[in-house]
Amino acid sequence: MKKHNSSMSHHHMMMLIDFKKRFYVSLILTIPVLLFSETVQNIFHFKITLSGSIYISFLLSSIIFFYGGTPFFKGFISEIKKKTPGMMTLISLAISVAYAYSSLVVFGLPGKVFFWELATLIDIMLIGHFIEMKSVMGASMALEELVKLLPSKAHLIKDDGDVTDVPLSNLKVQDIVLVKPGEKIPSDGIIIEGFTSVNESLLTGESLPIQKKKGDSVIGASINEDGAIKVQIKKVGNKTYLFQVIDLVRKAQKSKSHTQNLADRAAFWLTIIAIAAGAITLVIWLAFGKTILFSLERTVTVMVITCPHALGLAVPLVVAISTSIGAKNGLLIRDRSAFENARNLNMVVFDKTGTLTKGKFAVTDIIPIREAEMNDILTKAASLELNSEHPIGKAIINKAKKMGVNFEEPKNFRAIPGKGVHAKLNEEDIQLLSIAAFEDEYGKIKDERVKKLFSQGKTIVTILSNTKLLGVIGLADEIREESIEAIRKLKQMGIKCAMLTGDNKKAAQWVADELSLDTYFAEVLPQEKQKKIEELKQKGLKVGMVGDGVNDAPALVAADVGIAIGAGTDVAVESADIVLVKNDPRDVAKAIELSRSTYSKMVQNLWWAAGYNVIAIPLAAGILYSFGFILSPAVGAILMSLSTVIVAINAKTLQV
Repeated sequence: MKKHNSSMSHHHMMMLIDFKKRFYVSLILTIPVLLFSETVQNIFHFKITLSGSIYISFLLSSIIFFYGGTPFFKGFISEIKKKTPGMMTLISLAISVAYAYSSLVVFGLPGKVFFWELATLIDIMLIGHFIEMKSVMGASMALEELVKLLPSKAHLIKDDGDVTDVPLSNLKVQDIVLVKPGEKIPSDGIIIEGFTSVNESLLTGESLPIQKKKGDSVIGASINEDGAIKVQIKKVGNKTYLFQVIDLVRKAQKSKSHTQNLADRAAFWLTIIAIAAGAITLVIWLAFGKTILFSLERTVTVMVITCPHALGLAVPLVVAISTSIGAKNGLLIRDRSAFENARNLNMVVFDKTGTLTKGKFAVTDIIPIREAEMNDILTKAASLELNSEHPIGKAIINKAKKMGVNFEEPKNFRAIPGKGVHAKLNEEDIQLLSIAAFEDEYGKIKDERVKKLFSQGKTIVTILSNTKLLGVIGLADEIREESIEAIRKLKQMGIKCAMLTGDNKKAAQWVADELSLDTYFAEVLPQEKQKKIEELKQKGLKVGMVGDGVNDAPALVAADVGIAIGAGTDVAVESADIVLVKNDPRDVAKAIELSRSTYSKMVQNLWWAAGYNVIAIPLAAGILYSFGFILSPAVGAILMSLSTVIVAINAKTLQV
């Protein structure tokens, strides 16, 4: 799989390099074609006389036509096979007609050549497609990034007890491995010895480290935080949890809609119009008794004018400018079609951990019991956790520092595995115990304030002095301050907000209530996250998914628009259509606003690029011929150029 996706990325890169090379070669060859063009010479009032210049133009234009036009001919064949004629069909039709007619003129047919129109049309279409490809390349790298999460080696315990490092590919079911603190677990298995906390947040979405003991299962690529453990391998290779997620991403990518983009839809109708208008022009003038040469020149003029240069730049120019604006505003646009669809979103689903919340513990409540004071409780708790690396300990110390309390030096410190810590502070016997450990030893706490913490799904620790309860500390995954503003802004835009999380219902409900979300889905496994998104889409909703972890990757791809928090995993970033570089959920609304503005500007540009055909085609066909006016190919080319300038200026006015 890794090899396959690597080859896909290489293929896309080679295509990008190929477009760039064809553009530069065609551009260089276009310069003499322009200089030898009578039309260009008349416009800029200069004269170049060179014997055989028409043949030189023919030779150079032939190279441009066959070399520069090859990608469009390949695209034309592909569109015809799929029965979806679009931009490639229109470009191929226009340049083929212009080249064939001009070649006949060079070798004796009376008329005027279209070489400079042909060359500049190919140049502009090449640079337009290069800009487009560059803006969306990289989406196929998601699966490679998933595999990188796994460690490269495992500590295999042999039958004689010796430990040796082996490549992951050498692991077999029933092998026993040693996993040291801070290391990634190499593959799915069961703990057969040891006690630890495991961080699975990147994989399952569970925000808090989970305590694991003998007999508990562990997931490959999750992080062993505390103690050394021995794990018996139960799944390897594509049977593991991580590779199941990879498979979900792959399937979701394949099933993503391939609807034509805006420019292709415009190109489709212009293709129909070009063919119809050209045929009608030829038939009518022949019916009126005009010569085949006159009728053919009118037909060619109509068909070349119908494919304006501006159409090739109308969308790519706006995309390039909106990409630049997005970057300045902390947005990275990775998929153009999905970005366009963001304007239609009516529901945004957020992952909780690391997206709406900071993904780390924070003290939310300090409840004194009896006559204890908050500062005294925090001083004692922080002093016990002074050298702790545990997330709960770090959260208590951070809170103490913010409140400016003094720390005391603990004596006779000892940890109580699975329960808490114990030490002496000024001859006082202080214990910091989990709520479960406390209730096992001393019974239930009947205080209503503590019951409320339970109902909110918060983590609760107790602080005791000489076996007497001083107080209770409540901790939870800290909500981002920016999240409140982000939800408020989206609701003002008429967009519903939901949350999708692997956390328990109580913890999820607390976050949902704090942020005034419209709805939430809790205890959702990664494979179910994708299903939830698909269920919402089946209800007719246009769904955006915002996430940051591996577990979010399938849902990000399945959503109409996937939005990744930039500080999250590379997997989430590579699976997303839009990346919030600044790690700020408020930028979700900004991305949707930019999408709406960008789409509006695209529509305006397409009208400028193609709308002039309403006037140009009848004039080129000769509708005013009886009044002594007929649109020459040269004037038609000038109109095309003017349309291109207008499109470029209009694109520059894009704002958000």
